[in-house]
Amino acid sequence: MAAFPSYARAQQETAWVQIEAVRTLALAQERARAYARALNNVGGFRTSSGWYAVALGPYTQATAEAELRALRGDGLIPSDSYIATSGQFRQQFWPVGADLLTAAPLPGQTGAQAALSADTADTPSEAAAPEALPATTELQPIPDETPREARASERGLLPRDRQELQEALKWEGVYSGSIDGAFGPGTRNAMAAWQAAQGYDATGVLTTRQRAELVGIYRDAFSGLGLAAVRDDAAGIEMILPAGKVDYARTEAPFVHYDSTDADGVRVLLISQSGSEATLFGLYDIMQTLEIVPLNGFRQRSRGSFVLTGQSATMHSYTYAQLQDGAVKGFTLIWKPQNAKVMERVVETMRQSFTPIADVVLPDTAISDSGADQQIDLLAGLELRRPEKTRSGFYVDTIGTVLTTTDVLGQCTRLTIGEETEAEIAAQDAALGLALLRPSETLAPIAIAEFRPGVPRLNSEVALAGFSYEDVLDLPVVTYGTLADTRGLQGEESVDRLALSSLPGDAGGPVFDATGAVLGMLKARDDAATRRLPPDVNFAIDVPAIASFLDQAGMSAKASERSAALAPEDLSALAGDLTVRVSCWN
Repeated sequence: MAAFPSYARAQQETAWVQIEAVRTLALAQERARAYARALNNVGGFRTSSGWYAVALGPYTQATAEAELRALRGDGLIPSDSYIATSGQFRQQFWPVGADLLTAAPLPGQTGAQAALSADTADTPSEAAAPEALPATTELQPIPDETPREARASERGLLPRDRQELQEALKWEGVYSGSIDGAFGPGTRNAMAAWQAAQGYDATGVLTTRQRAELVGIYRDAFSGLGLAAVRDDAAGIEMILPAGKVDYARTEAPFVHYDSTDADGVRVLLISQSGSEATLFGLYDIMQTLEIVPLNGFRQRSRGSFVLTGQSATMHSYTYAQLQDGAVKGFTLIWKPQNAKVMERVVETMRQSFTPIADVVLPDTAISDSGADQQIDLLAGLELRRPEKTRSGFYVDTIGTVLTTTDVLGQCTRLTIGEETEAEIAAQDAALGLALLRPSETLAPIAIAEFRPGVPRLNSEVALAGFSYEDVLDLPVVTYGTLADTRGLQGEESVDRLALSSLPGDAGGPVFDATGAVLGMLKARDDAATRRLPPDVNFAIDVPAIASFLDQAGMSAKASERSAALAPEDLSALAGDLTVRVSCWN
């Protein structure tokens, strides 16, 4: 078990060097028998995840770590072997009649001693030889073989070794078939393709040296990950993690954070909370608001589990969660795009080894042990995805079409109405600064804009509704002012001048008269201009210009029939019903 500090992370129990895990008992017995001819202390156990493991031990934690280094260094065990604990093992199947799970830890030996002291007078059998393939041919040169000799040596491979060759061929991108150990036409063609790519004769039969090279490349890709079984007693989860890349950092329910320990930026979250199907579905929605789940990616949700993947130019992630016995548990793995090939295989390993521990979840009221201040843009220590910029808009028809400003449209790779509803630009007028956004799905607005039919009275009170503080508040802010003029500073007929203060997020918001009729849309301020206007000088596109724009887009502006002034609270309610946040994402 990998040692992670704090929160009762390191379970103090007997340690093992797990060297292999297979699906069937028959193959596991065959592999245990083969390893026992070359190594001492071989045990075989059924694991909690249903696989059959071959392991060396029992040892203390320190001895197991020393044995792992020595045996891997001598090439006597696979490079992806790792430290396991007795708690991961269930029934023992090898050796028959022994009880290794309750035995006292054994003293360690170096890899060479372990091999030489094995209870056999013979040299290591073919079972150990495939695992002892050198990482490179420079360390231990292997004579090349004729095709006939290559076929003969190939026949001595055990099923696991044949499957590993297929895995390595798939890793190289030349094989896409099943990992079954059967060398049919697909595998032969893949071998020939790999040989040709390396400059060898494309015989379709790998020599011993070529097999060593191919498998060595495959193993080296995973050698620095430090894959190890970790039991997190706080979260109630046991699984294999890339322990060489992450270390326990903090617990902030419902997550246990394992942060990166090097420049590769690998991170792991363990998810653990009590709940129901509604909790699972809520987590599914919440996870998609986090920066660690990029927008592009595969999503799948069923009644009892979900999968979320995300890919961006800077980050990839995979999240799995399931509902079982009143607990929602899962994990997230995060990595950089350049590591995708390796980490996608790590995801498979983590998913296969994921084992919830019954009746153990993080407390629902758990308090962060990181000591960090709470922030509104963080959720349990994770950064919420926020839009690049936010502007305002308002509904102009019953299916949710939104009138807004062109202020930031050219800067966005994605637009949403609110936080979630995707939108596309249906029409725009760059000169006026008007744009229509059509939602990707039909909406049902509580209210739509009703436009003032006549010319507004100068110096009358007006109210601007807008998301002044962008995405901080869920409802628009209403700012009061007066109508200073029905023209611009240079006599422009299409704008009204307002005497009120605004913020960038207000641009695109509706301007109301006292009755709640819309008399214009707030233009974005041009603060980059050489002349800087006082903060209380703003402009609104007037109703005739808006009506003409809508008409050209095949829509009509609804005329207001309001006559009585609204109370401030009623005007605020109306503003909240028809004003929307327009979010710009990159």
